[in-house]
Amino acid sequence: MENSVSKEELHILTKDEQKRYKIIIPAYEPEEGLIDFIKELRSQIASDIILVDDGSGEEYKGIFDRLQEDLGCVVLTHYRNMGKGRALKDAFNFCLNSYEDMKGCITADSDGQHSPKDIERCMNELAAYPDRLILGVRDFSGKDIPGKSKFGNKTTIAVVKLFCGMKISDTQTGLRAIPRAFMEEILTTAGERFDYEMNMLIDSKYLCPIKEVPIETIYESKSNHRTHFDPIRDSIRIYKIFGKMFLHFTISSLSSCLVDLALFSVFCRMFRETVPVYYVTIATVLARVISSAYNYLVNYKLVFHSNDGYVKTGAKYFTLAAIQMAVSAGLVTLLNVIIPFVPETGIKVVVDLCLFFISYQVQRELIFKKIK
Repeated sequence: MENSVSKEELHILTKDEQKRYKIIIPAYEPEEGLIDFIKELRSQIASDIILVDDGSGEEYKGIFDRLQEDLGCVVLTHYRNMGKGRALKDAFNFCLNSYEDMKGCITADSDGQHSPKDIERCMNELAAYPDRLILGVRDFSGKDIPGKSKFGNKTTIAVVKLFCGMKISDTQTGLRAIPRAFMEEILTTAGERFDYEMNMLIDSKYLCPIKEVPIETIYESKSNHRTHFDPIRDSIRIYKIFGKMFLHFTISSLSSCLVDLALFSVFCRMFRETVPVYYVTIATVLARVISSAYNYLVNYKLVFHSNDGYVKTGAKYFTLAAIQMAVSAGLVTLLNVIIPFVPETGIKVVVDLCLFFISYQVQRELIFKKIK
């Protein structure tokens, strides 16, 4: 994944060119300020604006009616609140069905955090890099940034890097310029609420390289900033995304250990009488070969969902297994000499645990990576 921050001024799209890109804004119980924002956006950008009323109710119907009748916005309405992810997917589906000449879309939030200037800049960036997902990234180092926004973004950056191997400066940005081809791909991406935007980033790793664009960081104040993001409930949804893959990897590894032990026991009984001298060695080798094959298939199909060839991934996987076994044996032997007062079993547990986390990273990035 290429991830860079654009610093060059790009070609400014003409009004006719802007019409090939659609602006999508999900909104739930918006304030009156949304009307002024859309007016300013209309004065600067000629693109169609698609608003999604995500179940705001009768109290807010007047705002959406004015946006539709007076400012010419397309308004899609949910009967009840269904979440930002569902709102985005419905808007993507509408645009793909309605605009044959559309090259992509720009998503923005309805709370005034994204200026028309930055929306236009992301649109220009997408025109220059039509095969990339453009992220408008904010600077969270300022003093006026709400504490929960700072903490949430820093935490998610670390988690995304650890579990997905992706370095993204602003994982929670709602300002994104999305190519048409990628819009088609993410229609079926999992997630109905804020977790959908995170899954979109994960899917981009293999389908659409990310390019970052620095944007203005806008917050009215720490106390007045209004968001429908629940820091507990929605954070749990987001972090479950990363824990799921690692949990599956852990279960796969533990189950392969159980398979290894069970087969070792069976083979020992089978060969104890026929080859009494070598039955332990034979049982160990056979059990390890079969359990490794089992672990490989589970990781290929269920953990990493790889679409690379069996021969290629299999060769890399079993090479890693051999290296991991050799490193484990070497480190345990070396550390046993350096710190003889620590039991060998204790040393092996620590060494193998470290290798377990390394193996996860290697398998995700080098062995089972998906082919675009």
